[in-house]
Amino acid sequence: MRRLALLLVLLAGTAQAQDLAILRPQVTVEDAQIRLSDLFDNAGPNASRAIGPAPAPGRRIVVEPAQLFAIARANGVAWRPLTGADSVTVERPGRAIARDEVMDLLRADLIRLGMDRDTELELPGFSPPLVPTAAFAQTTIEGPTYDTVTNRFAATLVVVADGMPTQRLRLAGRALATAAVVVATRRLALNETVRPGDVRVVRQRAERVRPGLATNPAQVIGQSLRRPVAEGLPFATNDLSLPAAVERGATVTMLMESPGMTLTAQGRALEPAARGAVVPVMNLASRSIVEATVIGPGRVRVAFGGAPVGTVPSYR
Repeated sequence: MRRLALLLVLLAGTAQAQDLAILRPQVTVEDAQIRLSDLFDNAGPNASRAIGPAPAPGRRIVVEPAQLFAIARANGVAWRPLTGADSVTVERPGRAIARDEVMDLLRADLIRLGMDRDTELELPGFSPPLVPTAAFAQTTIEGPTYDTVTNRFAATLVVVADGMPTQRLRLAGRALATAAVVVATRRLALNETVRPGDVRVVRQRAERVRPGLATNPAQVIGQSLRRPVAEGLPFATNDLSLPAAVERGATVTMLMESPGMTLTAQGRALEPAARGAVVPVMNLASRSIVEATVIGPGRVRVAFGGAPVGTVPSYR
């Protein structure tokens, strides 16, 4: 009989232990409300009851032991704190509104107020607001102002999304003038000829663009490089030259023209030169050196009757 009574006591204790709620020390919620089941496992018939607002998207709150005990008593949950460390950290994930989305909205309003469309917006201290991960968000700009003298602006960003109160953020900054700059799309080597796919135009703050940089692709395409250019860096016009149409030591065709007559001879270019440049050329037959104008790849024009600039002695 005593053994049966002891068994009944043990069974009753086990059943009571099974009814006890278990604290959830770390929890993530997606909803705008914290529910009883977010704080306790085995929370009973009121498990789905909302007990308070969730933290803002991207934020967290800590529910302390005394507050947890009060929540448990008010909702019929069999739980009491055992130590002062019995707390629950509730986190709510969030996604950031795209910075470009905010900038595009702000830029459109400021352009209507007289801002140059090619300016760059400086917005110090701005962090894109967070909204619930799965929520559809709408953003608008209210009350924009722009001073055309100081280039300073101000506005209010309004963010509306399900599951959170409407957010209003003050935006303030200044518009900075920009300038077009041609930069390399890949690393280019010394003496390499720049092709259309090797360049792109970017806009940089005008205050950072030093004089002498190429601002139009036409200044760069077809030019030869006097020094290497790394990917993403601008082209300096001093580092560009026309590509050589004749190379040093190359055999060239010398044309001597006069009304009704054209003579040709073979020569050797003594220096590299671009189209239109004057280069010394040695006539391979006479060994005399004359100045010639480069008219194309491997072709030079010599003034008829032009005086030689020197001779190279012939050795037997």
